[in-house]
Amino acid sequence: MQTLWRRQRWWLTPVLLIAPGILLFFTVILLSAVRSVWISFHEWDGFGPMVWIGLGNYIELYSDPQFYVSLKNNLIWLVMFMAAPPIGLAIALLVNQKIRGMRFLKSLFFIPLVLASVTVGVVFTWVYTPEFGLLALIFRAFGAVAPAVLSDEHFVTFAIVIAALWPQITFCMVLYLAGLNNLSEELIGAGRVDGARGWNMLRHIVLPQLTQVTFIAIAVTVVGALRSFDMISVMTAGGPFGSSSVLAYQMYEQSIFSYRFGYGAAIATVLFVIMAVFIAWYLTHIIRSEERGG
Repeated sequence: MQTLWRRQRWWLTPVLLIAPGILLFFTVILLSAVRSVWISFHEWDGFGPMVWIGLGNYIELYSDPQFYVSLKNNLIWLVMFMAAPPIGLAIALLVNQKIRGMRFLKSLFFIPLVLASVTVGVVFTWVYTPEFGLLALIFRAFGAVAPAVLSDEHFVTFAIVIAALWPQITFCMVLYLAGLNNLSEELIGAGRVDGARGWNMLRHIVLPQLTQVTFIAIAVTVVGALRSFDMISVMTAGGPFGSSSVLAYQMYEQSIFSYRFGYGAAIATVLFVIMAVFIAWYLTHIIRSEERGG
């Protein structure tokens, strides 16, 4: 037995190490997703027996005005969140400079990364408070009155996304800092010999080496925008009148407060399909780009 293990350990060892993670993924992630799709074809309050209604939940979803409001808000989140990777890259380039006092500045940028999303939401709720918040103080300095952005259905989603961008930009900054620390010194040196400076150095030498980091940053940012929930729950609870709700929060609201787990599962399924389509398209685009580059 010991001899057999020595002969086969070159493949048995990685299999045994990976097996717990694969098992956890299939039981917690994959089976849960399949179960949610199955529940979406039923009417179920979470306690009694499930009643099969086929596509009933999806038909209702198609005619639900709140669904389109949530979907529109998800698109707003997605578009605005796309600012996180380039801003994160810019900050990473800034704090990566060997300048006196830059370590202290870098530590300040790390603060939102260690804060819980709930804490960030509470802090920005205070910032947006019309009576004594930071926004009110800024407006008051110019002799104006600050708007109650969290109570305005036209501005509330933008205000929440701006709050959520703070930790997301920091996360992208950390990714790019790791990538900048792994740049090839030989390529940078060769670029300097050829006279590359500033924008030309960044465009032709640095950015091509950060392709994989950019891929991760964009993918994580998009998924974070589509599954946004905690900041909305803390700051507005979907209000006013559902104007700041997104698909993830509407799913939670329908399942937990309205006891409509089948309808909530239908919303979750739609959100899953949107994420799967994006990830498939993005991976295909990246693979084709690498093949053309090779």
